[in-house]
Amino acid sequence: MFIDELELFVQGGRGGNGVVSFRKEKYVSKGGPDGGDGGNGGSVYLWADPSKHSFLDLSYRRSLRASDGTHGRSKNQHGANGSDLLIPVPPGTVIRDDKGNLLADLISPGQKVLIAKGGKGGKGNARFASSRRRVPRLAENGLPGEEKRIYLELKLMAQVGLVGFPNAGKSTLLSRITAAKPKVDSYPFTTLAPNLGMVKVGDEGSFIVADLPGLIEGAHRGAGLGHQFLRHVERNLLLLFLIDLAPDAHPGTVEAYSLLKDELAAYSADLVKYPLVVAGNKLDLPGSKDQLQVLRRTVIEVEGEGVPVFGISAASGEGLNDLIFFLYNEINKIAGERGTIEHGEVIRVEETAREPLEIDLIDGVYQVRGTEIEKMAAKTDFDSEEALRRFQNFVRFIGLEKKLKKMGIKEGDTVRINQEEFYYYE
Repeated sequence: MFIDELELFVQGGRGGNGVVSFRKEKYVSKGGPDGGDGGNGGSVYLWADPSKHSFLDLSYRRSLRASDGTHGRSKNQHGANGSDLLIPVPPGTVIRDDKGNLLADLISPGQKVLIAKGGKGGKGNARFASSRRRVPRLAENGLPGEEKRIYLELKLMAQVGLVGFPNAGKSTLLSRITAAKPKVDSYPFTTLAPNLGMVKVGDEGSFIVADLPGLIEGAHRGAGLGHQFLRHVERNLLLLFLIDLAPDAHPGTVEAYSLLKDELAAYSADLVKYPLVVAGNKLDLPGSKDQLQVLRRTVIEVEGEGVPVFGISAASGEGLNDLIFFLYNEINKIAGERGTIEHGEVIRVEETAREPLEIDLIDGVYQVRGTEIEKMAAKTDFDSEEALRRFQNFVRFIGLEKKLKKMGIKEGDTVRINQEEFYYYE
């Protein structure tokens, strides 16, 4: 099964809690706070794995979470950090958030992107010791990891995209020049999903070819099967139009060429600017050589002398060597002009903007929002009297209490921050 679109929920691991502890050893006259910090939660990364070609593996587990950090311990022992979660995806994966904003585009094998950062571990009470506070009974909870709902879209990373109408011979050509074994038959829409194959060029090198489902007229509007995979054409270095030269082919030679151009242009105006090679297939059939001459004249009239036209027979192998070596040289030239991206490069996603302090009165409850106050509430242990006093001081420091008074809050009213609810008292 080929899956090229997927929705995922990812979450970084929660940070471990700091601990309240005091040094208690026999024969040690002076103790002191020795509570360690909690470990940081693991982060979630997506990385481009060249062995992956679809999202099939991920489709069975739509919610993914990195591991949590462990809690701190006494004797100033810090908790271990949670393990990062690396999610392999095919090269060519486009990642968007739930608002459709582009987060990253993994176009080179080995590239990584940090999608959900792990929560920071809480501080142990040893961190709060000072000359004025010698016996701190205060520690922080670890922060939760980032949560994101992301949408993955695959645009296959092949150098050559085979574009043609059903029964033009694309699957036969792919099976002839590569080790791929696509299903080949005489019925329309034999190719139900893109097939990738690697073409060996002597001892010199290789390149990847993608056989896409056949297009029909109106494909850009959703007709037929090919429209589902037109996005994959956008990632190819060059396009290979495969035209059926059989005298009784439908559509005919000239019409097929024109329709392919029109369908690609209607889907994206940029596709018509891609380097193009045209190959007339089924040269072994009677009358096909005359059709090849008609095709060459048509291409020259439309494109000028810049677009090469080859005559081939995918069934017999005629003309395939010349086509393969030409494609290989063109790919190397185009790749050299575009440059390369270093493998293993880590893409940095822009951090979410900090939300200012805001208060909404909903059904008699004062709902408080804001990045700083929510973070402070998350790491406060409200069962600790000292931690609660620290939180109250922070509330006054950021001006939350003044804002609540201006809104007319009264004693006994409820204030909600995250999932915590408080009763307000002067």
